Amino acid sequence: MHIEPGLVDGSKIFLSYATAAAALAYTGKVAFDTLMKDGPAALVLRSAIAVALVFCFFEVLPHHPVGVSEVHLILGTTLLLVFGLAPAAIGLAGGLLIQGLFFEPQDLPQYGMNVTTLLVPLFATAALARRIIPKNVAYVDLSYQQAFKLSVAYQGGIVVWVGFWALYGRGTGLENIGQIASFGAAYMTVVLVEPLVDLGVLAAAKAWRRLQGTAFVERRLYSSI
Repeated sequence: MHIEPGLVDGSKIFLSYATAAAALAYTGKVAFDTLMKDGPAALVLRSAIAVALVFCFFEVLPHHPVGVSEVHLILGTTLLLVFGLAPAAIGLAGGLLIQGLFFEPQDLPQYGMNVTTLLVPLFATAALARRIIPKNVAYVDLSYQQAFKLSVAYQGGIVVWVGFWALYGRGTGLENIGQIASFGAAYMTVVLVEPLVDLGVLAAAKAWRRLQGTAFVERRLYSSI
């Protein structure tokens, strides 16, 4: 998970419950939209795959504590492009919950902060994708520049939210500011890696057309609007 225990506690933590409730409510809305558009099988299948992948991202891939939080390779934009917004959001929320329930129970009180930190930037990145990717371009044909912009939006959003929780919980002392800065600097190095992963996954999908038209992937992966 991202937010270390004790960063925000006492009555202040109730704000995270409100932000998480809003983020999960919006997840429910986009999930319903996907259900109507692609059907229940596609939503359930993509979400289940996304949950499994997110759990692996958190538990299997290397992650290191830096400053006020941990640096993970979450690949949120990869999930968004391959599976769509709703499955990606469900995957992030579900994978995070499974990790907390079965492997890191001490982190469960921070679930509201963590799920907000992961989901809100995802929603913003999806909105950005609608603006910068022309409707006649399938995701498998994205350029590095487009993938980079999406990665900056997602990872930058995570850094902003972690910084917000740290300031909200511990104030504006120099030590806290320094820890936020060290986390932000370390985390933004992920931006150098994630676009390459995105393009690698998209290139593999483009070469392996068997997934086109199946319930396993987002329609837009192979088709323009």
